[in-house]
Amino acid sequence: MNPVIGLDVSKGESHAQAFLDRGVPHGKIFKFNHDLEGLSSFLNYVRAVESAAGVSPCIVMEATGHYHSPVVQFLDEHQYLYIVINPLISYEAKKTNLRRVKTDAADAYQLGALFYKEEFEPIKKRGQHLMNLRYLTRQYESLTGMYVQAKLQFQAILDQVFPEYHGVFGDLYSKVSLRFLALHPTSKEVLGMTVEEITTTIQRLTGRGRSVSWCLERAQILAAAARRNPFKETAFPSHLISMQLLIKLLLQYQDHLSDLDKSIETLAEELLEYDLIQSIPGIGTKIAATILAEIGEIDRFDHAKKLVAFAGVDPSVFASGKFVATQNRITKHGSRRLRTALYQAVRCGIRSNRNKKLRAYYDKKRAEGKLFKVAVIACVNKLIHWIFAILTSKEAFRLE
Repeated sequence: MNPVIGLDVSKGESHAQAFLDRGVPHGKIFKFNHDLEGLSSFLNYVRAVESAAGVSPCIVMEATGHYHSPVVQFLDEHQYLYIVINPLISYEAKKTNLRRVKTDAADAYQLGALFYKEEFEPIKKRGQHLMNLRYLTRQYESLTGMYVQAKLQFQAILDQVFPEYHGVFGDLYSKVSLRFLALHPTSKEVLGMTVEEITTTIQRLTGRGRSVSWCLERAQILAAAARRNPFKETAFPSHLISMQLLIKLLLQYQDHLSDLDKSIETLAEELLEYDLIQSIPGIGTKIAATILAEIGEIDRFDHAKKLVAFAGVDPSVFASGKFVATQNRITKHGSRRLRTALYQAVRCGIRSNRNKKLRAYYDKKRAEGKLFKVAVIACVNKLIHWIFAILTSKEAFRLE
């Protein structure tokens, strides 16, 4: 027998349908909550199926964001094999049904039946390390998005309070720039200070990181900016409150991103593939960690084309009768984060001729009349084939 349990996961609860073999459902739909009592009852249900079939069942579920995480961790703890499939696969399978039925019970049944129609690979144990890396890289991406939004809001407020402050420091969002602005947010306050006082304040905020001459130069530029400012005080005191809040947020985001960056690097360095992927010019530490985390176990892919499809850069195909489409867009069905990381890697590689092989391939595509983005996606496809070869052979990239 080849038993399987189809599991439809939702927020806080799941529905399960067991099969002892293809076309042989076992028992009724089983519903349980994602708490200790519910998961314990699910464990008894799995053991009952195991007893009836004589072998341990595999559990099949869809990827549902973070909702399936408690079930996955519970199954890991009790050493049961499970498969997490792309929701697109199950969605397309449901469309083959003539009857339009959408219930949790029906979804669980269809997931179990789908197991016998497709070839799926169970999640492997080493994947847990990669999952940790994936959570961290995704958290970094999410936090970076919030940091960018806070920067945009801060810039909008600064334009209404002290527009001439832009350009005083090389980096507007550096710690010394933000901390000085937190102490003296208006041009009126800066004009009330001497150049020596401004220099002393900047020195105190930078610590020993900058020379006295650098601090003096910034102070002079800042004093000149305050004199050029079109108004001395803002007409809206609420802007000052918002600015103080945003400065605190920006500094906190910087600290959190720095901590996450260190954690990602520490975790990634434990993987042999981390250094191997970085042997490709254009792929740095962040991109390498994201690519590894999103790909997961390379054993899941027996050909580079499957990895291309997983990244969602495979071309869509359309043909009907004698008509065959010649302009096909990429499917974008795969991992968006992997696709973005690969796109960034290509842009870095072809810039300033860092990756000569990739640059030559890009120039060739452009010479063929391909548009910029079409040529870049062709390079992404080429890069995926290189990554697949590196991860399967465990050998570094060679430019020769």
